[in-house]
Parts: sequence; C-alpha cells; structure tokens
Amino acid sequence: MAEKAKNAEVEAPEVSTVEEAPVVSEAQANPEKFLKEFNWHNYQEGIDEVDDQQLQEFEKLVEENFVDTLNDEVVEGTVVHISDRDAIIDINAKSEGVISLNEFRYNPGLAVGDKVEVLIDVREDATGQLVLSHRKARVIKAWDRVNAAHDTGEIVNGFVKCRTKGGMIVDVFGIEAFLPGSQIDVKPIRDYDQYVNKTMEFKVVKINHEFKNVVVSHKALIEADIEEQKKEIIGQLEKGQVLEGVVKNITSYGVFIDLGGVDGLVHITDLSWSRINHPNEIVELDQKLNVVILDFDENKSRIQLGLKQLSKHPWEALAEEVKVGDKVKGKVVVIADYGAFIEVADGVEGLIHVSEMSWSTHLRSAQDFVAVGDEVEAVILTLDREERKMSLGIKQLTPDPWTDITTKYPLASKHTGVVRNFTNFGVFVELEEGIDGLIYISDLSWTKKIKHPSEFCAVGDKLDVIVLELDVEGRKLSLGHKQTTDNPWDKYETEFALDTTHPGAIEEIVDKGATVKFNEDIVAFIPSRHLEKEDGSKLKKGESADFKIIEFNKDFKRVVASHTAIFKAEEAKNVKVAAKKAAAAAAEAKPTLGDANDALQALKDKMDGKK
Repeated sequence: MAEKAKNAEVEAPEVSTVEEAPVVSEAQANPEKFLKEFNWHNYQEGIDEVDDQQLQEFEKLVEENFVDTLNDEVVEGTVVHISDRDAIIDINAKSEGVISLNEFRYNPGLAVGDKVEVLIDVREDATGQLVLSHRKARVIKAWDRVNAAHDTGEIVNGFVKCRTKGGMIVDVFGIEAFLPGSQIDVKPIRDYDQYVNKTMEFKVVKINHEFKNVVVSHKALIEADIEEQKKEIIGQLEKGQVLEGVVKNITSYGVFIDLGGVDGLVHITDLSWSRINHPNEIVELDQKLNVVILDFDENKSRIQLGLKQLSKHPWEALAEEVKVGDKVKGKVVVIADYGAFIEVADGVEGLIHVSEMSWSTHLRSAQDFVAVGDEVEAVILTLDREERKMSLGIKQLTPDPWTDITTKYPLASKHTGVVRNFTNFGVFVELEEGIDGLIYISDLSWTKKIKHPSEFCAVGDKLDVIVLELDVEGRKLSLGHKQTTDNPWDKYETEFALDTTHPGAIEEIVDKGATVKFNEDIVAFIPSRHLEKEDGSKLKKGESADFKIIEFNKDFKRVVASHTAIFKAEEAKNVKVAAKKAAAAAAEAKPTLGDANDALQALKDKMDGKK
C-alpha cells in the first residue's frame, strides 16, 4: 500500500553516515573523545534525533492535512479513479478507499473529480485497504437533513419512485418516504401513475424516529400558495360577480368549483334552467367554466354559485306568439299522482293535471296515461308569463264524448260497460273513455239483498246495463243492471200468493223465528208462534213441513209464512162444519138454546185439547 504525506512537506533530519575508516581512526586516535561524543540515538533508531520543536511542527501539519480514520465517521472524499466495478475515493487519509459502483446506481453520471460523502466502515481490512461506504453515509446524512428539514420547514426535492397502497414512495436524500394520496394535491387525484418517475418539491410533515418512517406532502406547498390567493380572492368577492373556475368535485346535489384557492358550490337547481337528474349531465371534472356569485356567508367561507344565471331565462325567450289554445309538443320530465310536468322548451314546463288527461270522471293516476321520457302533444289551457306557469291538456285533442251523448246513449237503451270503481251506494261503470254511469245498489239485482256492491261484482267485470236517467248538463248517467232481465217477483207474486201452501225445510233458526228457502230467490220468514206443530211442539232446523203464505210484499221482497196456520185453518173449518150440523139437528129437534150452547162448548173444548 502506498504511503502518502499529501500537502505536507516535512523535512526529515539528515542521518549522518559513519565512515568506517575515519571512525576507527578517530576511535583509535582518541577513544575517550569518541566515546564521549558518540550518538547513541542514531546508532539505536537508525535516524537522527528530531528536536521537540520540529516534532510539534510535524504533528501540526499532519493534523491539518490528514483525516482521522475513525469508524462510523462520515467524511467527504473525491473520486480519483473509476474501474468496471469500483470507485477509488481519496479522503485525505494515508491510503485511498474503495467503494462498489452498486452504491452509486442512483447516480449513473458519477465521474472522476466528483465529491461524495462516505462512511469509514472499516479502517483497514486484512490487506490493509481502507473500507468505505457511500450508501451508509447517505443514510446518516439523509436522516440529519430530513430532521433539519422537518424542524425548519425547509422545502426538499424528492424523486417519486413508485405507487403503493394509499399513496406514493418518494426518495428524499436516499430515504424512502411515504407520500399519502391525500397529500399529493389539493384536488382529488384520479391518476397516480402520472407522478411516477418525477422529481417534485415536498415538505417533511411527520417523522417516526422509532420506526424510521418519514411522511412528506406536496399539498402543503400548494396550500401555502393557495392561502395567499384565497385571502386575495375572498377580499374581492361581490354578489353578481362572474369568475372563472374549475370543476373540482361532482356530487348528486351539486358541483364544487375551485375559484383559485376558494371553493364554491353550484347547487343542482342552479346548473340549468331545465330539469336534470344528475350534475354530470351538464359538467365534467376539471372543466373550466364561468360562474356567477349568488350569495355567501359573513366569513365568505360558504360561497353559493350559479351557472344557469349567466344565460337568459327560458320564459323570457318564449316566443310572444305562443298563446292559449295552441298545440305544443314536449317531453314528460316529472310525474306525480296529481299530474305530469311537460318540458315544451328548454327550461319551460307546463303541468297536465290528471283531470285533463282523460274525459273519464273516475279517479286515476297520471302514471296510467304517461311515463317519464314520453313525447306528448297537448293543448295550452292557461298561460301566465309573469308567474311563469302553464297548464296543458291532453283530452282536449279528442272530441268531448258528452257532445252527442243523447244520440249514443238514449234512455232505455242497453249497453255493456266495465266496472271501474265501488262506493257504498253503488257501482261506477265505464261505457267508453269519458262516459261513466252509476248503478245504484238497489238496481243491481231483483232478488238479492246486497249490503255492498263488492258482494255482487268485481272491478274489471263487464256488466250489461240499461240507461235509466241522463243529465247532460250535470254530465251524469244513471244505469241499471237488474233492468236487463224480467223482474222474477212479478211471477212470484202469483206463485206465492196469500194462503198458498208450499213445502219446505227449516234452514236457519233466527231471532224471533226461522227461515225457509223455497227457491234461489224466495227465502220466507216464519215467526216463532207460527212454528208450532199440531201436537204443540215446534219445528226444528232441517225439519220439513208445509207452510202457508201469510204475507207477500213485492216492493220490499218480503215473504212471511206459517206452519201453524195450516192445521189451525183445518180446525176452523171443522168448527164451521160442526156448527152447520148442529144448526140442522136443532132445526129438526127444536132443541133449546141451552142444548145448542152445550154442543158448541163441547166442540170448542175439543179444539182446545181439553178432551
């Protein structure tokens, strides 16, 4: 290994050589003097003795020009030679050090003469070679620089190496630092790859010394600049002012606009005069556009912006020749139960009330006629430009069916309709679109006692009807269903006349009597006292017997019958016969009045069951 004394020129004392012949001669000539003056130091050390002053000067020069090669010390060296594998570094030590080129992969432009930081890893190896490390030196110095940057807020440069979960990995002074995705920019980042392999400026915002973690932020630098811009912008804000901004974020309720450090919100209702379902129908991210300031709070931290206000209101642009009675076309944009809103021009809407969708009078929903997105034609019914309101009608496109109602549906004419709705008192039947008639519950059946129309028919059923009454002005039509057939009670009035007798069975025992079903229509009521049989017992449920009609009312459909009346009538007949016989015998025998009374009393007792 080559020894050096760089930048230090020390004159070593001359070493006198002892000439053998003179010494011998001197020793021989004057041995006492020779021994007295003999230089024993030179003889033992091989060199001349250096005085203290010269030695101190020499040590001072060495201290000033040579580094102390202690382990774990970072020093600066100069590249003096580069081979295929190594770099030779001069650190002003007694010998040069060797560092593998692998440690300089980050710096492919390394050249002779470059200054590099190195760590004296091992003072000398087995061969006496000085062992250095550039990588370790970079790490040590990097931590010192990173800590200093964190403490002072210094801006540092970093190389974005790659993406990682939640952010990016950045090389700062040779240390891998973490750049969170939220700290890249003030606006949301959608493409992280655009930052890879770029050198950017950062601030060190957090250091974890225990785990050797470093967190950096590029957003902090932007925010500092934005804060200054923000103060300037806020100070100049005025209502009605038009500013240019960039779409920063899109939500379902509106769009956030970056005005250059200050964010404002354009509500979805202030984006367009027309109805929209989502703001992305109007704008897109990063789009530049002009907006107008509508309002802001006292601190000007919440700014309400408008986009549609920059254009003329559609109602103001509506042609003057548009008037009531005109036909217009439009698209259904909103549907409610009470009607549908039709956009007849951009930002100009009219309402078609459900009652104006059909000539029909029974209640229906707007969804039964139109759907969102439908293109429809309508007639303008009302138009108020000041209030910006318009009402439309669809049914007016077709003739009013009540115009010739008396011709199509004269009294007593028979038709077929569809059951559309029920009420407690009747059924609404639609004869055609816009022509409804009411069948009262009493006109549904000749024979059935109906408590509610749903017992007789269902919505959607077809019924034959007869026109009973027609009110053109009131647009009312009274119909009857039972009138389509003959009244069976006309026939029953003869068949079940008073005192006629009919066989039957007790169907139900009810309060104050029982019922007997003679056929599908006739169900007679039997009072309790008329259930008594000849032997004195009463008829029971399911028991068959003959019954006499004692009441028949066609109007009220009431039939009352009696079993007891049958044998009572027979007894009355027997009494009448006996009385005639007694009168005849009395005429022959001329009995006394007392005899006749006795005979009558005996017959009466027999009828009463006493004998």
